[in-house]
Formats: sequence, structure tokens, C-alpha cells
Amino acid sequence: MSSQGGTKAVLAALTANAAIAVAKFAAAAVTGSASMASEGVHSLADSGNQVLLLVGGKRAQREPTPAHPFGYGRSRYVYAFIVAIVLFSIGGLYAAYEGWHKFTDPKTLESPQWAIGVLIFALVAESFSLRTAVNESNKLRHGISWWRFVRTSKSPELPVVLLEDVGALLGLIFALAGVSAATITGDARFDGVGSMCIGVLLVVIAIFLAIEMSSLLLGEAALPQYQRAIEQALVESAVIGRVIHLRTLHLGPDELLVAAKIAVVEPVTAGAIAEAIDAAEARIRAVVPLTCVIYLEPDLDRGVVS
Repeated sequence: MSSQGGTKAVLAALTANAAIAVAKFAAAAVTGSASMASEGVHSLADSGNQVLLLVGGKRAQREPTPAHPFGYGRSRYVYAFIVAIVLFSIGGLYAAYEGWHKFTDPKTLESPQWAIGVLIFALVAESFSLRTAVNESNKLRHGISWWRFVRTSKSPELPVVLLEDVGALLGLIFALAGVSAATITGDARFDGVGSMCIGVLLVVIAIFLAIEMSSLLLGEAALPQYQRAIEQALVESAVIGRVIHLRTLHLGPDELLVAAKIAVVEPVTAGAIAEAIDAAEARIRAVVPLTCVIYLEPDLDRGVVS
């Protein structure tokens, strides 16, 4: 579900950003606006980012190999991390540089009405893209706050697109304010200030995404509710006394490695243990809506948690 919803949101964002980038660059060429040039680069970088997310999703579907026995699910995290780097370097740093250049060497804007018209069009297009991302995210959010959803989601595409779209809308507001102020006052430095604000915004979003994606790349455990459900599923057996320890690790957004040492009650036969483990694995897969790779190690209960 997370893959399908993420792909739909990415495609909607790619369509919007590609159209917006063309319009912004055309307006920048006509007006000479630094804010418009920065916004054009911003949309171009966002379009490239969405392509990277689609490539990552495609590469994650490769079959496991002897060299990668658990598959390639984390490819989605790798490409999402690259997105953060692109957003930081091409989007944020360029916008900040262009804004500073315009501020220190201001030039009067030409035909600013074109820039304003393009920015209004971009606001409408980005709003539709954000609506798609919000609708797809709501299918997985289950009532938790947006902040917590972005921080805890194991699917990288939706948080990335959400933050990119929010950043794009705020950036458009900064650009519109800068161009409007420069037009009203005749002082082109306002346009440079708008571009620098866009740069700072993109850098902040990129750093946040890089931190979140690096955590996923290092390997995160299952969500607490899934861990509790797994423990409960394990002990629902007359053979399994308790869970000595449980370790979970996301192999990808939709794949989970479950490893547990379980204490078996005595006396019990090897056949009974095997049947109990098979039944426990079936219960885990029934309560956790992910593809689970499960390894259970039976042991005697020595009253030790390790």
C-alpha cells in the first residue's frame, strides 16, 4: 500500500513540477527576476528528485541475490537520501547564491506581471500536487499528527513529496512577496531577499530529510505497535512461555526482519516446538501488514533477558 500511494504522489508531483519549471524559467528570462530563476531551479531540482524516487522504487523491486539475500528494499532509502543532497546543493545553495548576487547587484525587473502570473499558476499546480500527497498519506497516517507521520514513516516517498510540496508552496509565497515588493517599491533588492529566503527554506528541508533518510539507511526497528503485536502473537501458545528478546529491522519500507529468542516450557518435544514456531510465524504475519522474514530461536527459560 505504501509503495502504491507513494508512486501516485510522486507522479502527481513530477507532472506539476515539470510544467511549473518551464513556466518559471520562461518568466525569469523575460523579467530578469532572481526569485523566478531560483524558483525555476527549485522546480527543476524537484522534478529530478521525483525521477530519482521512481528509479529507487523500481530498483527496490529486484529479486534477492546471493550477494543481497534480503533483497533491495533499502534502495528506496538510498535514492531518497540522494534527493536530500540534490535539494540542498542544487536547490538551496543555488537559490541563496542567486539571491545574494541580486541583492548586491540589483537590476530593475522587466515585465513583472509575467512573473506574478506564473507564480500564481505555480501556486495552483503545487496545491493540487500537495492535495494528492495528503490524500495518499491519510490512508497510512491512521490519525497521528503530521509531524509524527513524517518522523516515523518507513515509506520515504510520501514524507519527501509532502515536504517538497510544502517547501514549494512557501517558496512561491516568498518569491511572490519578493517580486511584488520589488515592483511596488522599485527596489530590486527585495527580489534578492525573496530568493535568499527560498534558499534558506530549501536547505532546512534538505537537512531534515537527510537526517531522516540516514536513520532509515542505518536500519530502524518496527513501529512500537507492531513490536507489541509481534510479542503478543509469540506468547499466544501453550509451548512458548515468554519472549526472551525480540529484534526487528526494516529491510525496506514494506519488509520487516523479525528475530526473537523464545523460552519454551518444559517438558516439550522437538516436534511440538517446531509446530509452535510455525503457528507463531503465521500469527505474526496475520497481525503485521508487512512482508516478514522471521527467525525464531527456541531456548530454555533461565530467567535471563539477553
